[in-house]
Amino acid sequence: MPRVPLTWLADHVDLPAGLTAEQLAADLVRVGLEEEAIHPAAVTGPLVVGEVVERTPEPQKNGKTINWCRVDVGPEHNEPGGSPRGIVCGAHNFDVGDKVVVALPGAVLPGPFPIASRKTYGHVSDGMICSARELGLGDDHAGIIVLSTLGIDAPVGTDARELLGLGDEVLEINVTPDRGYAFSMRGVAREYAHATGATFTDRGLPTPEQREPASGGVAVELEDDAPVHGVPGADRFVAQVVRGVRANDPSPQWMQRRLTQAGMRPLGLAVDVTNYVMLDLGQPTHAYDLAKVTAPVVVRRARAGERLVTLDGVDRALDPEDLLITDSTGERAGRVLGLAGVMGGGDSEVGEDTTDLLIEAAHFDPVSVARTSRRHKLSSEAAKRFERGVDPQLPRVAVARVVELLVEHGGGVPDDGLTDVDRTSEPPTITLPVDLPGRLVGVPYTVDEVRTVLTRIGAVVSDAGDDALAVRVPSWRPDLLVPVDLVEEVARLRGYDAIPSTLPVAPAGRGLTDGQRTRRSVARALAEAGFVEVLTYPFVSTEQLDALALPEEDDRRRAARLVNPLAESHPYLRTNLLVTLLDAARRNVGRGQSDLAVFEIGLVTRPAPDAPAAPRLPGGVRPSDDDLAAIEAAVPAQPRRVAGVLAGAAEPAGWWGSGRRADHTDAIAAARRVAEVVGVDVVLTADAEHLPWHPGRCARIALADGTLVGHAGELHPNVVVAHGLPSRASAFELDLDVLLAAAPTEPTQAHPVSSFPLAKEDVALVVPATVPAADVLDAVRTGAAAGPAGDVVEDVRLFDVYVGDQVPDGTRSLAFSLRLRAADRTLTAQETAGVREAVVAEAQRRFGATLRA
Repeated sequence: MPRVPLTWLADHVDLPAGLTAEQLAADLVRVGLEEEAIHPAAVTGPLVVGEVVERTPEPQKNGKTINWCRVDVGPEHNEPGGSPRGIVCGAHNFDVGDKVVVALPGAVLPGPFPIASRKTYGHVSDGMICSARELGLGDDHAGIIVLSTLGIDAPVGTDARELLGLGDEVLEINVTPDRGYAFSMRGVAREYAHATGATFTDRGLPTPEQREPASGGVAVELEDDAPVHGVPGADRFVAQVVRGVRANDPSPQWMQRRLTQAGMRPLGLAVDVTNYVMLDLGQPTHAYDLAKVTAPVVVRRARAGERLVTLDGVDRALDPEDLLITDSTGERAGRVLGLAGVMGGGDSEVGEDTTDLLIEAAHFDPVSVARTSRRHKLSSEAAKRFERGVDPQLPRVAVARVVELLVEHGGGVPDDGLTDVDRTSEPPTITLPVDLPGRLVGVPYTVDEVRTVLTRIGAVVSDAGDDALAVRVPSWRPDLLVPVDLVEEVARLRGYDAIPSTLPVAPAGRGLTDGQRTRRSVARALAEAGFVEVLTYPFVSTEQLDALALPEEDDRRRAARLVNPLAESHPYLRTNLLVTLLDAARRNVGRGQSDLAVFEIGLVTRPAPDAPAAPRLPGGVRPSDDDLAAIEAAVPAQPRRVAGVLAGAAEPAGWWGSGRRADHTDAIAAARRVAEVVGVDVVLTADAEHLPWHPGRCARIALADGTLVGHAGELHPNVVVAHGLPSRASAFELDLDVLLAAAPTEPTQAHPVSSFPLAKEDVALVVPATVPAADVLDAVRTGAAAGPAGDVVEDVRLFDVYVGDQVPDGTRSLAFSLRLRAADRTLTAQETAGVREAVVAEAQRRFGATLRA
């Protein structure tokens, strides 16, 4: 976003004395330019002009020679009694009598670097003599600033912050895409004038001479065989030659300071001047080494197979839609000089020996520039402005300003000839019904108010018959295309605060859907169980899938690859939640949180192997029904999953006991809890072949009809090690969409609460060790319900598992607690005993179980 130094803004608009960046932000927000940030002064505290009155070189043991200096910094800042301050300095490019910049104790230089009196090299240095880099004025750190070399002569004690512009605040603003003119001091100044009524001087209007046709310059040809949406890529190209320029001299300090405040690095006179004019007026310009350019210069579209090394050193393959600036080295339009409106190439850049320059400013199609910028992932300052719309009347003005600055500071001489290929058209004229602003905004604007506002923005307003105005929009406002755009300008400049706030009546809604309520209930239940919800990015790499130890043929390795990923290292969309959730767990463990339980509810992407490729459709055209159907067919399934990871201690150790480590049973219990909240009965079976889980401690979770829901259990040891998690870490992952589809849709029926007492029975069954406990539990439930007392089972729980000397080898004892209650009577001892016998009989019939003695 553009940065606005207040002293620079004052070149275009009258600013009141004492204006702060905060007040400027408040003024600009009234016309829709919001504050992004306020950058404070580069230097705070005392920074003054000093004169060196003594300089004594002192060689040191390390071979370095320092200077012990006495510096007169004025009566207000010298030592008590008026003696000059003693300062140690390591630079040698100054002498007695030179005036320098001195940071006194209490100053804070960029960094931040606070200045204080300190003992060094056997002296107490009471301040610092500053170099350009230490003040943020450039990269020169070899020597300190001698003011005479900058053409500055000021009395000792003068505030150097004001002298060098280091006390300026800078406002950074947020500009919406439709207001590209505000990417310049000219545009921001105009908006400040609209907000406050301050006097604005438009430095971007062409003079009468600049409106006249030009001739005699370098030959330039504009051609476009494949315009985007029928709009030529370039409709104006202005160029002028300047000879004998010291192109690589440093630009003047005031220009370097302004560029630095605006966020750009000074590089040399030619480049700095073009950047300065771009920031000042909003027109990107470019300087070519004239000796490296062969006429005619041709603006055209790229040809198949062409490449260009841009100024950032990247070798780029060009697309036939790219608009290029070429010259005729070898053949006409045969060599590419740059991507039009985006970035120049290395073949014609200004070098150390450059003295003759070709200065160019053009007007390019915003759509063409935007597509090229995004295609090459190259968001240059020029592209930011061209893709938002640049004033087509500015190129001639901008070239003249660049030439003027080069001649003034680089000693060049411009050629008499000037190139101006101008195919621009007049700005559109919009017919505006005078009552439209009032009807749309709800404020009774008068005709005079509407006319005044539109005239203030630079439009030419005339009558267009009964109750209508003909408005010719200014050339710098390409966003004004239809009457409602003008209505917005009226509302904006007359004040949004004048628009009454009337809230519409909210229509009656149904609230959350059943699925939304259930998902929230699942998240709430897991949080109540001690889990912490996290949100992870869905972008993954092949290394992350490898860390899950997934087989090569596993469907979860078939991932959708993004054409334009945020990071090339993570170009795929996740196919399961654990792949990103385990990364979140690893980060937490790496930061010392070794006892954790985290979960996530999110989408995964599961492309089908036979899915058709999505068609690539042109922009700006509504797709047909067949196109939409083809796109929908190519979109992969995106089921919603819930997953959790547990590691470390489930219950901490303390005076109350040794605590308990989280294990696979906690993961399985969490998965069962999710199913219980959804209201679905699930079946658990052992699964020894589903990575990333442990082959002996993994449960397959399915619906009663066998539909897979997910898995839960302990993670495979290799997966635990790959993620740096505590040993025996566990996890679960369930398909929440499958559970929701199986959830009952009928209202839950309430059952009467029995007032009769509870009867308890415990039964321990010895079964083969290979029989799953869940199967035995099912047998216990079935047998108890079939007992002579009827279905009086209220609850059945497994409370003990025993393997040892008291049971035969190859078997284990499973102990169940039965809670029995009848709705119409108190159960007798004979009835509860009958239930117990029925349980044993059913378990014996299924598994050959025996009652443990």
